[in-house]
Amino acid sequence: MTGDQGPSEVLESLRGLGLVGAGERPAMTALTGGVASDIWRVDAVRGPFCVKRALAKLKVAADWRAPVIRNEYEVAWFETVAEAVPEAVPEILGHDPDSGLFAMAWLDPSNHRLWKADLAAGIADPAVAHAVGDRLGRIHAATAARPELAARFPTDSIFHAIRLEPYLEAAGRVRPEVSAELAALVARTASTKRCLVHGDVSPKNIQVGPTGPLFLDAECAWWGDPAFDLAFCLNHLLLKCQWVPKAASGFLRCFQTMTAAYFAHVDWEDAAALEARVARLLPGLFLARIDGKSPVEYLVEDRDKSRVRDAAILWLKTPPSTLAALQADWAKVVVRESE
Repeated sequence: MTGDQGPSEVLESLRGLGLVGAGERPAMTALTGGVASDIWRVDAVRGPFCVKRALAKLKVAADWRAPVIRNEYEVAWFETVAEAVPEAVPEILGHDPDSGLFAMAWLDPSNHRLWKADLAAGIADPAVAHAVGDRLGRIHAATAARPELAARFPTDSIFHAIRLEPYLEAAGRVRPEVSAELAALVARTASTKRCLVHGDVSPKNIQVGPTGPLFLDAECAWWGDPAFDLAFCLNHLLLKCQWVPKAASGFLRCFQTMTAAYFAHVDWEDAAALEARVARLLPGLFLARIDGKSPVEYLVEDRDKSRVRDAAILWLKTPPSTLAALQADWAKVVVRESE
């Protein structure tokens, strides 16, 4: 490290990309929030931008490792989505695969807010949820129509290493009573190939800007099952009900709104079949955020964890057939508590 100027090798990479001048030594401010990469704001002569470099060992308590080549597939995800739904992603400014980093446009906090921060404050805006579902559905529909993209994302092993193993398989080792159900979810998800999947559609990776939501952190990019993306995001809306009980009813409305907006674009397969996969996968992810390698940081009380765990195990044992049924079950728990 060289003071506030960041690692020298990163600076050299930025010079090679033409983003920083030969004699320029811009300030680099480390940003927090992620566990899988180092991220900096770079204040260069050209203006501020963001740099992201993948880590081999993720910043969590468990021993969680993943190939740094995922950085290349993240850039490929951004480039692919920019062709179909350009308003849903930030601009990529440069990519250095040898250094495992890329640069992208800086999203000014003065007019871009983190969706997770809104939810934490109890702000349940159905318009945002609708826009997230709409853009995710458009991305899936556009890429499902281009099956040749599968060759650009041969990331089965990476997706297993940073999603299926640390979430579903790890939860199964902690909760052997549902290990068979979780193993079945892993097998079905891994073998379902429909479209380009983001893999981490979480409120912490969604910035709400002047033109709507932008998706960040596509390190898990994978040609696979769209059910994973939708289940992953809807899961967060259910978890937030336990975190901010006073807003539970609003979060459940967002759940419904996002679901409807997404399914308006489903034309690549039978919508009912896709919904059934989402409804069965979501309980596994629900449990994984308590008993997997990456538990949510905001549910710390044993009572809260038990409530999530009990619901997840019940759903895994008796899978709901629709997302509406799952939502109604959870509403009986959290809405009653908030009243």
